[in-house]
Amino acid sequence: MSTYTDIFLTFAKIGSFTLGGGFAMVQMMEKEVVDKKQWLSHEEFMDTLVVAQSTPGLFAIDMASHIGLKLKGVKGGIVGALGTALPSIVAILLIALFFQTFKGNVYVEKIFMGVRPCVVALILAPCFGMASKAKLSKTNWWIPVVTALLIAAFGVSPIWCILAAGVGGFLWGQWNK
Repeated sequence: MSTYTDIFLTFAKIGSFTLGGGFAMVQMMEKEVVDKKQWLSHEEFMDTLVVAQSTPGLFAIDMASHIGLKLKGVKGGIVGALGTALPSIVAILLIALFFQTFKGNVYVEKIFMGVRPCVVALILAPCFGMASKAKLSKTNWWIPVVTALLIAAFGVSPIWCILAAGVGGFLWGQWNK
């Protein structure tokens, strides 16, 4: 059973140790929430991911608030969101305090040059994990490929892709009845 403190500390840990924003947090969030704490099943986590992606706001905070809401209601959602946001707020305040001191520092620039490729990997890794859990088959593997191409190559909004996939899935389900 989760407590407010457990929810806060779990999401604060996730918010503290991931770089690259919400999508970089997905893998760590899944390990904590699904594998370790068993607050959600893999399917519930994937559904929460879809809902959080579809709602306005910061993705990581949306995920944390949806999970907290499921666990402990509205207060749990607020606690999850605060746990995720607080480490970033503290980091931004510290950076703002010392930015002028380190601006243009060769060593800091080299550190960020090393961190950038790692952030790309942190964003890509959950994609492969989700693909294996999304029950892709011979008949539907093309959907994520086409969606990625539409977004990356043609600048189509992810919202339109999600809406089209939802409507398409509904219509496919109706047709197969």
